[in-house]
Amino acid sequence: MSIWKKLTTEEIKERIFGALKNNIDYKTRVPLGIPGSHLDSNVFYTDPMVLKDAPFLSSLVQNPNHIGCHTIGESESFFEGTHAIENEVIRICAEDILGGPANEQDGYIAAGGTEANIQAIWVYRNYYKNQKGVEAHQIGLICSEDSHYSMNKAANLLGVALSQVKVNHETRQIDPADLDQKVKSFADRGITHVIAVANMMTTMFGSVDSVKLFVETFKKNDIDFKIHIDGAYGGFVFPFISEDKSLTFANPHVSSVTLDAHKMVQAPYGTGIFLVKKGLIHNVYTNEAKYVQGLDVTLSGSRSGANAISVWMILQTYGPNGWHEKIHLLGYRGDWLQRQLNRLGIEYYRTEGSNILTMKSDKIPFELVKKYGLVPDSHGENPNWYKIVIMDHVTVDALKPFIEDLETSINMK
Repeated sequence: MSIWKKLTTEEIKERIFGALKNNIDYKTRVPLGIPGSHLDSNVFYTDPMVLKDAPFLSSLVQNPNHIGCHTIGESESFFEGTHAIENEVIRICAEDILGGPANEQDGYIAAGGTEANIQAIWVYRNYYKNQKGVEAHQIGLICSEDSHYSMNKAANLLGVALSQVKVNHETRQIDPADLDQKVKSFADRGITHVIAVANMMTTMFGSVDSVKLFVETFKKNDIDFKIHIDGAYGGFVFPFISEDKSLTFANPHVSSVTLDAHKMVQAPYGTGIFLVKKGLIHNVYTNEAKYVQGLDVTLSGSRSGANAISVWMILQTYGPNGWHEKIHLLGYRGDWLQRQLNRLGIEYYRTEGSNILTMKSDKIPFELVKKYGLVPDSHGENPNWYKIVIMDHVTVDALKPFIEDLETSINMK
């Protein structure tokens, strides 16, 4: 690990408060042209005695604007202190977690995984238009039927055709024959350039797609492609439970990755992460944003720097070894749950080491679904699956009453 280090509380405070000092302080300098300020002190609690030991709350109060992408050169100098913190988060994620070469990835803290996925598809649509001279109707988006609904949003917003490939409902793996058929159907419709999204643990099942299958199918059909990895759930899990590097920047076919820090990292909502190999994000420059220093290449524009600071603080508090231990502890709880489901004869899906276990619905009574907050694959009348996600608060003590109630229900039948 070249960047990611475990830091003490005092080291974290020193770094964050130092970064905030390098930002503009509206109380000591009055910039006349910025449409922003610190949080309104008539409304929000800003007691300095409280904030002196609270770097995250201090960053909320000081309200740094992280508009733009700070890995590509010039950006708003008023907030350069905390922009450097965001850059470090991007490097930790791209290099130390996802195996990318040093300083060879761009990225930013987005409003969530949905935005980051749309950002990726926007980048590739414009790449094909700018660099290959093709039109939107010649560009296709392809993913599995288990993919996140942000793919539907992206296709709708960006005017590209969407094709969702069937999966085997037991293994949750993409059907090779259906993928081949869908690619051929694209070609028949005049679609010559494809954006593929492979899942690094789907939201419902924790299943993982084969990048190799995508690449082999595209090459066999002689179709131009870019591959984006949706790791909104699995990006902070899968690299720590698997030796498979095919869904990381170690794979030359992977051009971008979405992560989501407000899931496993437990950062505030609104902390998705978009990562992309250098040389691509400039395809979405908004040249009209001339009043923004460094222009803007992001979908959301102005963003709270506090969210980037929260991710940095969490990752540096754990360090790489502490994070590995945290993820494996959740996996051990998953192992316990898996043994109980095997004992009770409940069918389920689980990626090895994952903290998601998704159970077939036929033996799960609805009263237990409501009582324990199980999430269905569909909120319609006949869900086929219910999932349990083992987070920090989902201990064995929390899981055991569910298993006891489930065993009682099965015995009564």
